Amino acid sequence: MTPLLLQRRGILVVVSGPSGSGKTTLCRRFTDTDAEAVYAISATTRSPRGEERDGVDYFFLSREDFQKRSLHGEFLEWAEVHGNFYGTLKSEVLAHLEAGRDVLMDIDVQGAALVRQQADPVIAGAMVDIFILLSDDEELVKRLQGRGTETAEQLALRLHNAREEMRHWPDYAYTVVSSDREKDFAIFSAILAGERCRSSRWHGTPMASPDHAELDL
Repeated sequence: MTPLLLQRRGILVVVSGPSGSGKTTLCRRFTDTDAEAVYAISATTRSPRGEERDGVDYFFLSREDFQKRSLHGEFLEWAEVHGNFYGTLKSEVLAHLEAGRDVLMDIDVQGAALVRQQADPVIAGAMVDIFILLSDDEELVKRLQGRGTETAEQLALRLHNAREEMRHWPDYAYTVVSSDREKDFAIFSAILAGERCRSSRWHGTPMASPDHAELDL
């Protein structure tokens, strides 16, 4: 039997959940502690804030450039939020997947639906979607109020949007019912560990045996 050099294909991890679910924290913590995973950098048409850097925090694009790229099908998903465009470039994701690195994205349910609709077989084969679900409405209200950064009107809007998002958890392959940060991270990490072990994510390249190597000399 010819020995094989095994290589793993990257996983596209799409994580959704209502505001306060901790989805962004999970993604960033995982990519900060795992060398085989990267956090997807989004593109946006809004201006940089504070010390934000292009290519590090976001890819800052002009509105014209963003729309042109969208028309050419360069985004995995995109949306207009409060007058600005936000989206994830295919080129950024595919380059990592092809190199065997996992890409983590925290996006809303609409964005996740757009990723599922992608015809690209690499994207379809790599995608794993996870929903971070809060245990009940009381916990949702508690986490949103805990931020203390919104007006009553803004809080009411966030609460409405979060309740609508939570209705979509059955659309996802995995659901993590959030309890505390450490337990959530342990479950989240276990899901990714299991997905990395799927046989379908591995492929082999034949290796030359020592005997063949000597004959070539």
